[in-house]
Amino acid sequence: MKIYHSIDEFVRLKNAVVTIGTFDGVHVGHRKIIAGIKELAESSGGETVLLTFFPHPRMILHPEDESIKLINTINEKAGLLEELGIDHLIITPFSRDFSNQSAEEYIRDVLVNKIGTKKIVIGYDHRFGKDRLGGLSDLLRLGPVYGFEVVEIPEQDIDEVAISSTRIRSALINGEIELANTCLGYPFFITGRVVRGDQIGRQLGYPTANIVIPETYKLIPSDGIFAAKVKIDGVKYGGMAYIGTRPTINGIRRNIEVNIFDFGKEIYNQQVSMEFYNFVRGDMKFDSLDKLIAQIAKDKVEVEKLLG
Repeated sequence: MKIYHSIDEFVRLKNAVVTIGTFDGVHVGHRKIIAGIKELAESSGGETVLLTFFPHPRMILHPEDESIKLINTINEKAGLLEELGIDHLIITPFSRDFSNQSAEEYIRDVLVNKIGTKKIVIGYDHRFGKDRLGGLSDLLRLGPVYGFEVVEIPEQDIDEVAISSTRIRSALINGEIELANTCLGYPFFITGRVVRGDQIGRQLGYPTANIVIPETYKLIPSDGIFAAKVKIDGVKYGGMAYIGTRPTINGIRRNIEVNIFDFGKEIYNQQVSMEFYNFVRGDMKFDSLDKLIAQIAKDKVEVEKLLG
C-alpha cells in the first residue's frame, strides 16, 4: 500500500476506484465496504484508493471540543488498511480552506483531476464541500459530466457502520472489551512507547511496563485490570494490563501499564502494541498494600485462565 500525506503527492491514476471516509476503527462494517471496492477494482482492472482526513474534521471545525476520541491513531488505521489490501491511502490534511471548496470544485479538482476517479463508492449520508452542502446527488449529477460512475452503499450498511462505531466507543469506555472486539473484528489495541515508571509494580512483586501514548485523541478503555497481549519485536506475550490512577497509593496521574508474563528484558523507549482481550475488574482502592498484592495475585490467575 502506498501512503500519501497530501493530495498533491498523489499521481493521478487511469482507473481509480475510490471510497471516502474517516474509517475510524476499520471495523466489521468498514471491512464490508473495503471488500466491495476491492471487488470492483478487480473486475474493472482498477486500483483501490481510500481518501481519509487527518486531523479529524471535528478537531479543526470544533477545536474547543476535547471530547473527540478515536478508536485508532492515524498510524494504526494505516496499518489496518494495509492488512486489508488497499492499494493507495491518501491522508488529506483537513483544513478550513479544504472545507470551503464548493461541491463541484471538490469533485472536479480532487476526485477527477487529482485522483482520476472512474468509480466512487459512497453512502447516502456522505457530505462534502462548503457548509457540507455537497452529497450523493451532486456526485450522481456530475458523474456523467466528468466520466465517473457512482456506486451507492446501501443505507442499511451505512447505518450499520455508524451504529458499530458508536457501539465500539461506548463498549470500550464501559469496559465491554469482548463486545468491542466482536464489532471490530480484531482485538482492540493501543500503540505506545515504554517509559521508566516509579517502580511501584516492581516493589509489589509485579513489575510493569509503563506505556505512554502521545496521541491525546486516542480512546483509552475504562480503568481496571485486563487480560492482554503485548507485541514486542514481532512476538506476542501474555500480560495483565492496568489502566488507572493507582488509588491505593493516592496516585493522581492516569497510567497504562502491563505486567508481561515470562518476560525479563529491558524495553525502555521501545514502541510496543498491546491488545485487549477481557475486562477482569474495575480499579479499586484497597486499605493496605498487602490487600492490593493479594488481589493482584488473584487477578493474575484469572488473566492466565482467560488467555489460556
